[in-house]
Amino acid sequence: MIEFHFKSDFILNNKTNYSDWISRILDSEQFQLGQLDYIFCSDEFLLKLNTEYLNHDTLTDIITFDYSSGRRISGDVFISTERVKDNAETYGVDVENELLRVMSHGVLHLMGYGDKTDSEKEVMRSKEEEKIKMFHVEP
Repeated sequence: MIEFHFKSDFILNNKTNYSDWISRILDSEQFQLGQLDYIFCSDEFLLKLNTEYLNHDTLTDIITFDYSSGRRISGDVFISTERVKDNAETYGVDVENELLRVMSHGVLHLMGYGDKTDSEKEVMRSKEEEKIKMFHVEP
């Protein structure tokens, strides 16, 4: 089950479109859906999590907590909508595109894709682009 939660004034319209898209991402990588929660929040909210759980005193756009088992994906994906908006401006993309990038980034982490090394980052970016393109594809 995919659920969306809001800890800020951000609202995700057409939740079904996003759920269907995330399900297609899982299918495309041969993973099954467990419980996946997306929590949209503020910089302040995510900074507290980053400090408390990861000992990082920095702003970030996403933190993913992984509860997956084998090929069954479960987790909590916290997304700062303030970072998403700022990153969209910085990288010259629209906010929806950046939101899709971050949402796919979280689920890709749950599938085991990393982003620590240059080669991992290259694969992650490629996968993000591939998955973003799937958003507008009919199931």
